[in-house]
Amino acid sequence: MNSVERVRAALRREPVDRVPVMEFVVDEQVARAAVPGCRDAADCMDRLDMDAVACGASFPPVRENPDGSYVDEWGVTYRRGPEAVAHPVAGPIRTMADARAWRAPDPEAPGRLGKLPELVRRYQGRRAICFHHRAAFMWSAYLLGMEEILAGFLVEPALVALVMDKVLEANIAVVRRAIRAGAEVIVLGDDYAHNGGPMMSPAVFGEFIAPRLARMIAAIHEEGALVIKHSDGNLYPILDAIVSAGPDGLNPMEPVAGMTIRKTKALVGGRVCLSGNIDCAHLLPHGTVAQVREAVRQAIADGAPGGGFILSSSNSIHSSCRPENFATMVRAAREFGGRS
Repeated sequence: MNSVERVRAALRREPVDRVPVMEFVVDEQVARAAVPGCRDAADCMDRLDMDAVACGASFPPVRENPDGSYVDEWGVTYRRGPEAVAHPVAGPIRTMADARAWRAPDPEAPGRLGKLPELVRRYQGRRAICFHHRAAFMWSAYLLGMEEILAGFLVEPALVALVMDKVLEANIAVVRRAIRAGAEVIVLGDDYAHNGGPMMSPAVFGEFIAPRLARMIAAIHEEGALVIKHSDGNLYPILDAIVSAGPDGLNPMEPVAGMTIRKTKALVGGRVCLSGNIDCAHLLPHGTVAQVREAVRQAIADGAPGGGFILSSSNSIHSSCRPENFATMVRAAREFGGRS
């Protein structure tokens, strides 16, 4: 099997020659330290013989603020930090009138697909091409504010529904374009939970989020690509609803949120491929090489039997991860991840 075949087979819960290993985001400095001489994160993934390369859509700043923050094409204000994903601090929608007037960024704008055309040119046929994007929830939360959207589910449901539908329509258009440009796996990165559990009740999730997630997944499948649903946090109360929306994979089952490969596989492993769950909160930044190797061995022992498992970190390879631990994780996956 080559990497593309391996990833597709794992996501379809078919036999593989070895457990695939992939990441959706790798900090550029960590990448260059892990593989000296690599030109970017994708080159690092390739040189480590990982099974995929990845990028996301581009929504560049349209205004720089005096305090160092910026406003992007969505109208959201962000504060820059050390990570690849900036932190949103304010959104433009407060009222129904704001929601009606708001327009999503143009999915067809030049450069919208970010580095995807370059990755397709460099790696198509050798590495699975992943494109990370979102469905409806997180950008709606950025536009409205997290507290406001969570309250709005109960007190202003029409406002929330309008915003989420506009966001979903734009995101489906971006994803369709990405697949037609060569993306083979779409990673949907809306987060639904914190370490203690979901941010909303299962009933609210079922009414507002699950149907829109299912619409996005159906569009991706219609275009011929596969889907990995990513969400941080403890997803157990809404796990069945997420899987019922139809993703091919689920990521990352965070250890710090009390999620384990073994339990999750017992609950839904017959319906979805699991991708995770090497701890990037403590282990990859602060652990020893031996501890990383043992975590990889255990994750594969719990996740690989019967197929349907991809090894990855529990979120991303962020700027605090030790480069040697990242490289050890990848190499240990090849050592312990024989035929499943």
